[in-house]
Amino acid sequence: MAAFETCRVLSVHHWNDTLFSFTTTREPSFRFESGHFVMIGLPIDGKPLMRAYSIASPSWEEHLEFLSIKVQDGALTKHLQNLKVGDEVLVGRKPTGTLVISDLLPAKRLFLFGSGTGLAPFMSIIRDPDTYERFEQVVLVHGTRLVSELAYRDFIADELKQIEGLGEEIAAKLLYYPTVTREPFHNEGRITTAISTGKMCESLGIDPINPLTDRAMICGSPEMLKDTAGELDKLGFEVSPGIGQPGDYVIERAFVER
Repeated sequence: MAAFETCRVLSVHHWNDTLFSFTTTREPSFRFESGHFVMIGLPIDGKPLMRAYSIASPSWEEHLEFLSIKVQDGALTKHLQNLKVGDEVLVGRKPTGTLVISDLLPAKRLFLFGSGTGLAPFMSIIRDPDTYERFEQVVLVHGTRLVSELAYRDFIADELKQIEGLGEEIAAKLLYYPTVTREPFHNEGRITTAISTGKMCESLGIDPINPLTDRAMICGSPEMLKDTAGELDKLGFEVSPGIGQPGDYVIERAFVER
């Protein structure tokens, strides 16, 4: 059996000059957990060029969705950014990853810390009914440089609440904290600063983050992962040792290469 399926592009959305998302068909046999990543790519010079991408669509959706940066000289992204409806992409058959709620110990609240395209797996997790069954409150924190990089901002704030059968629970339990570092915005600064100063919880009107009541997931660049994990460690959180070993927080160890 081949290591990947050939899927057809259903839609492409360019958020700005550096960020885009696209959806593809999904094979009926393809199964994944919210938060998983999968290898996707294109045949380049007669060979498949594959990279790890988090799946942004929920596990119940009939299509697959991915969020990507645009890198003009990137081996894969310089081609992916030119995708059009009807084009074909390669999608791996074996989704995996460490950002799954089953690897978190029981708690009341779940914090999702994502920077840039690190938002992608959380777009899947916040549309998963299991997330709201396990946690009384879910806090999505998305950090970017520019306001235009806050992908899905309007969707998170408004359209999520319209999902049939789940919208009311999302409206009652999901809090959203977008923050920007290089432009004026109502929330400014790095995610780590929002945690260390208590500004994030204060702005949302919630109790300070606490390892006794809270769990967390982190996805972003290697530097962001290290710094954010460091802030949680200072507060007494303990990271999951690995897949299948629950902890206070989990990080995504697969970083998308250019």
